[in-house]
Amino acid sequence: MSEGVLRVVPGPGRDTSGNTADEPLLRDLVGAALRRARLRQGRTLRDVADQAQVSLPYLSEIERGRKEPSSEVLAAVCRALGVRLVDLVGALHTDLTSATTVTVSVTTRWGRPRSGTGRRDGQAMVALLAA
Repeated sequence: MSEGVLRVVPGPGRDTSGNTADEPLLRDLVGAALRRARLRQGRTLRDVADQAQVSLPYLSEIERGRKEPSSEVLAAVCRALGVRLVDLVGALHTDLTSATTVTVSVTTRWGRPRSGTGRRDGQAMVALLAA
């Protein structure tokens, strides 16, 4: 990219690295994905907790993102739901990337916008979805 400079521009609530305090926690994403899988199957918390051999209150807290399950508990709940871990991780990836955007600014070395941007201030704002 010899003719331009690409740099991250902070958006609302973001720092210069593109990070935000509002990014979801992994335990929230895991809990939501497990709850969706359970509800899609029309199963109760009690049924899944019994089959996974975890307490009902603990599974409830996992689904609500209040507790972060160990890998053993996560594997047991996935087995009880008939969900492969790779499918759960894939759903987490989809959830995370759909909620994450990065804003960048492109400026030519002469301080003018790249052709076709239509901006007069020398910067083109581009929203990129994380893939």
